[in-house]
Amino acid sequence: MVSGNSASSSSLSMKSDEDIVNNNNNLRVLVVDDSPMIRKLHDMYLKKFGLKVQVAENGKQAVDLFHFGASFDLILMDKEMPIMDGEEATKELRTMGVTSMIVGVTSLDSPNEKQAFMEAGLDYFFTKPLTTDNISFILQELNKKNNKN
Repeated sequence: MVSGNSASSSSLSMKSDEDIVNNNNNLRVLVVDDSPMIRKLHDMYLKKFGLKVQVAENGKQAVDLFHFGASFDLILMDKEMPIMDGEEATKELRTMGVTSMIVGVTSLDSPNEKQAFMEAGLDYFFTKPLTTDNISFILQELNKKNNKN
């Protein structure tokens, strides 16, 4: 499932994976998830698209990275994590002025929880694990955003 900015995977004009890889060689992605399996899976998928990937185990680690001067073009943020959850981390990052695209990724299916997560400052929301089609869509949207700036 995808939410946010009227995203619909059925209405996508998909570029080839090769085109997407060639456009993203310098993009940096932060994967924030407490599940080692999900971190590894998303890391593997993202690297297939030519992205530079860093991982964090919880929202506090993600916020700390930005406090120490790190920057990322894209953040994949899990909702439920120990220490600092994704909703709190997203709010904190937005309060700090972080303008990176933040995509919520969670296994939760409650409409109220999804809405609260989106309102924290997400650009998009997907049910995990992400698929290569999801990643293609996210990267196309990120490229559109970057081309506007």
